[in-house]
Amino acid sequence: MMMPNDKTYIQARQIMLGKENIKPEFAPLAQWIDQTYGVKTVDIFYELPDSGKPRIQVCLELEEDMEKFLTHSISYFDTSKQEAIAQKFKAVIEQQGLSEKTGFFSGLWGKPKRNTYSTDHVFVTYNAFEPAAKYEAASKISRQQIEEFMASLHHKDLWTISIEFFVPVFFVFTYSQAEEYNRSETKSIWEEEFFNFIQPFDEFGYFTKENTRIIIDSKENFDDNYSSNWYYYYK
Repeated sequence: MMMPNDKTYIQARQIMLGKENIKPEFAPLAQWIDQTYGVKTVDIFYELPDSGKPRIQVCLELEEDMEKFLTHSISYFDTSKQEAIAQKFKAVIEQQGLSEKTGFFSGLWGKPKRNTYSTDHVFVTYNAFEPAAKYEAASKISRQQIEEFMASLHHKDLWTISIEFFVPVFFVFTYSQAEEYNRSETKSIWEEEFFNFIQPFDEFGYFTKENTRIIIDSKENFDDNYSSNWYYYYK
């Protein structure tokens, strides 16, 4: 998952806010991906690692969009879609005279191309903007605000609330309490309350009543199985 401090996220965020645009040379590929697979591409990143094998990372808006390119097989990625995108990347870059080969030859008779790309054997990867934006929203919440939110619930069995990523963990005290509340209406009530709580921090509106979830766990589990250590718990 992208993180809020990743350069890929920062660039995609600027595009989502309308402050920047996808690179013009990548726009035809993004449009083709969107039309072919019914998704929204936010940005496309190109890199040429030391290994020499070019890589493009397709940044999709939603997590459900990204899942369309994954499989449950050992390969993880849908290789047919990877190959199709790689071939389309090669075609649109060569059409613009921006491949290493066409850029070289165009430079012999005219103005050299400033940005050229290696287009052979391109490896395609994916990420999604939505989870990183939700993580960013959760990271804006201070510990004091979490404590105030927990107090507003007025529930004697709540020990603490931890928001390490964007799915909060509501800790009650005992195993039996965790089991009870996971089966009860209380879980739905807490999910709705958390949705209302996080909305002011959710700049892009990705938290909805339908997709906001919480985890209910117990202090007993935290103490017994993770040595009361947050590092071990989230490892």
